[in-house]
Amino acid sequence: MADIKVVPLGAGQDVGRSCILVSMGGKNVMFDCGMHMGYNDERRFPDFSYITGTGQTCTEFIDCVIISHFHLDHCGALPYFTEMCGYTGPIYMTQPTKAICPILLEDYRKITVEKKGEQNFFTSQMIKDCMKKVITVNLHQTVQVDGDLELKAYYAGHVLGAAMFQMRVQNQSVVYTGDYNMTPDRHLGSAWIDKCTPDLLITESTYATTIRDSKRCRERDFLKKVHECMERGGKVLIPVFALGRAQELCILLESFWDRLNLKAPIYFTTGITEKANHYYKLFITWTNQKIRSTFVQRNMFDFKHIKPFDRSYTDQPGPMVVFATPGMLHGGQSLQIFKKWAEDEKNMLIMPGYCVAGTIGQKILSGKKTIEIDKKIVNVKLSVQYMSFSAHADAKGIMQLIRQAEPRNVMLVHGEYAKMEFLKQKVLQEFGVNCFMPANGETITIETPPVILANMSRLLLKRTLEKGFVSSSKRLCPVEGILVLKDERLEVVALSEVQSEYGLVPHQLKFSLVMSLDTRSIPLLELTEKLTQAAQKLLPDQKVVQLSGSTFGLDSTSITMELTGHESAQNLLITWGLQDERLGDIVFSTLKRNLTRLL
Repeated sequence: MADIKVVPLGAGQDVGRSCILVSMGGKNVMFDCGMHMGYNDERRFPDFSYITGTGQTCTEFIDCVIISHFHLDHCGALPYFTEMCGYTGPIYMTQPTKAICPILLEDYRKITVEKKGEQNFFTSQMIKDCMKKVITVNLHQTVQVDGDLELKAYYAGHVLGAAMFQMRVQNQSVVYTGDYNMTPDRHLGSAWIDKCTPDLLITESTYATTIRDSKRCRERDFLKKVHECMERGGKVLIPVFALGRAQELCILLESFWDRLNLKAPIYFTTGITEKANHYYKLFITWTNQKIRSTFVQRNMFDFKHIKPFDRSYTDQPGPMVVFATPGMLHGGQSLQIFKKWAEDEKNMLIMPGYCVAGTIGQKILSGKKTIEIDKKIVNVKLSVQYMSFSAHADAKGIMQLIRQAEPRNVMLVHGEYAKMEFLKQKVLQEFGVNCFMPANGETITIETPPVILANMSRLLLKRTLEKGFVSSSKRLCPVEGILVLKDERLEVVALSEVQSEYGLVPHQLKFSLVMSLDTRSIPLLELTEKLTQAAQKLLPDQKVVQLSGSTFGLDSTSITMELTGHESAQNLLITWGLQDERLGDIVFSTLKRNLTRLL
């Protein structure tokens, strides 16, 4: 049995610092290399000591790194791994991910180093050097990493450029989903994968117990709450990540402001809107059908009501809506604005997505009314609303993807333990396949049955087709031949080919079965004629012919039927050769069931 070994270095029973190490067929692949938003010490990065503890360097041990999308919890540790841990091998990601990754990494570096003053962190030059190692992958393109290892990318929705990846080594395969969304939204399509039947599907499980309500209801509720806050003179803060949900909610508010002719300003963190607009223009083919079809007439991302934000606007009186980064209030402008607006009851905080444990956003959503930020206590008096516009698949979506891919085993990562345990039971009940949910550092070994490949000779294929065994469907078709090892390659050939090529004389193997007949003294010739007619009636697809005296058979086969015994108790001896084994069984069972009735 061939083994597949998987160990999460991050995102095992946890959300954040996604980093999954897969080993199979002598190849080691790292899926994602993210950071944890909830930590500011060495725990923010995956535990790479697992690799260095093997006695090999990172480059010697890892054959390639694959990044599923540009979110920092999936790519945030990449410069650290390449430039500080010394990995120099290939890194694969899609073109949009390669374009956007360095921008988010640099923004995060500025917050961490220049504003918080942290040491032992990657530099701007390290980010540039890291991105030089990247090889881009197109959707549905099969990339040959080396002679044995190949990769294929599938559309994942979620954010611009997000992809699921299939890793294949000879006859073994693993699919890693990264983050994905099975529901299309206002600017991206839904994730899709073919029925690739991998040995293992590694899927995110962020919303493992959630079944989302109607998207229209959520949007209506969101717009209602924003409008109510505006009418009472309050300010609305919406923490978002630079690309993804931000564009989704901007498109929604833009059309709402147009419809109601609202005058309150909407702002977005300076610079991000322009960058986002640029990348959505550049990678328009990654958006949904509606945006692609209307893009020439009107760019959906040229916002009329949404303007760049300046820090001085924070203290301006009157209602406003502000989209600010980052999305979990773990730093940056969103946290600075929150500190100023938190103590005014007229204001509102709308959290549109998941918040990792340990972040300010998660603490606020858990109901805390006092938060310590930068060694100062902030009283939370503003209205706090959680409205999931997350681009992750919910429980229904995860089950849908499993149904599409038809894996032999499932592994849950990027989720919370209790929720994963619930989904694990659902997977076992509905699909009856093994479901794993390892913790960080825990190794899971999955046995896969060996697959033996053999070529079929042209002669055997031709005879199989002539017999009508092969259908146009993908169902398995029976083939009868001899398996031979020739020049270290297996081949299934016809019996006649073995005889001619190797000079082998086949053994003549025959089968005989006897049926007892109560003939009541019917003369032998008359009985033979009756049996011949009865056999022809029972076997309309065959031609029954008289051979000699009391013997008859099926034309063009080795099947014969002969009367033996005496007049009061005749026996019918049915004989056939190995080549007609299947037909012989059919003839015998048919005659045994029906012959007495016809005599």
